[in-house]
Amino acid sequence: MITLVIHGGAGNITPAMMTKEMEADYDKGLKVALDAGYAVLNGGGNSTDAVVAAITELENNPIFNAGRGSVFTKKGLHEMDAALMDGKTLAAGALAGVRNIKNPIKLANEVMLHSGHVMLSGAGAFEFALTRGIEQAPDDYFFNKQRYEQWIKIRDSNFTQLDHEGDNLKSGTPEGEYKFGTVGAVACDANGNLAAGTSTGGMTNKRFGRIGDSPVIGSGTYANNATCAISCTGHGEFFLRAVVAHDISCLMEYKGLSLQEACNVVVKDKLVKMGGEGGLIAVNAKGEHQFCMNSAGMYRAVRNSNGKEEIAYYG
Repeated sequence: MITLVIHGGAGNITPAMMTKEMEADYDKGLKVALDAGYAVLNGGGNSTDAVVAAITELENNPIFNAGRGSVFTKKGLHEMDAALMDGKTLAAGALAGVRNIKNPIKLANEVMLHSGHVMLSGAGAFEFALTRGIEQAPDDYFFNKQRYEQWIKIRDSNFTQLDHEGDNLKSGTPEGEYKFGTVGAVACDANGNLAAGTSTGGMTNKRFGRIGDSPVIGSGTYANNATCAISCTGHGEFFLRAVVAHDISCLMEYKGLSLQEACNVVVKDKLVKMGGEGGLIAVNAKGEHQFCMNSAGMYRAVRNSNGKEEIAYYG
């Protein structure tokens, strides 16, 4: 069974904070990404190419905090992270803190295929992008008025904001409206090969070159044909400490847990006990998928060759 699963971030996503217009925008954005990635799989393409195609569309859509929609750092810049992993070979490519790259997931793919390394960062990653002909974009391409206004409110503080929705500050008001800004995709192709990818603009007002879980192989992104492919979205510091994506794979490999059981143990028990919030998407080599979250909601969608198609937001 070929399967593509995507997400556009998790958090305090409830009917009360979503207007009909917002729902229509997210419906359209998720469907465009689903169409792009699934077309690759349906045409006999491989899982990594499908993941890249889906995430590229999410990065191009400014309603998601990745690529064009990335949030502002403390210095008013856009620093992006991304990762891609091939479950067949365990090859991986990742980048952290890159600027002016139109589609970070495409650069992650180049890192995986052509750099001889797994993770590149900052200016070095940009230099590598130049050698591979990766498309650049000027600062104004990434400018978004709504995100700019959110940043203006807190730029003179030491707060970081979890995303562009509402006014939730890391230090203060968990009842606020917020979303953990990350996008991701996981896929199972016709040969049962898995892949996972994740891309993010990080936290609004982040300082000191902060990097979350998204580009860290085993934390926010992981794929292994023997177990599963995972892309996470949540409060990155907790997902890093819990090594979430690899932990789920290990529970399947060493304890024989099902995909659903392993996801639930890590997301709904281990993370909760640590105080970590968020969610993830997962698929195994049979094409079986899971949405798993301990937050109120997660922008998510799935399509498979058995005729299953779903776009959802709420928990």
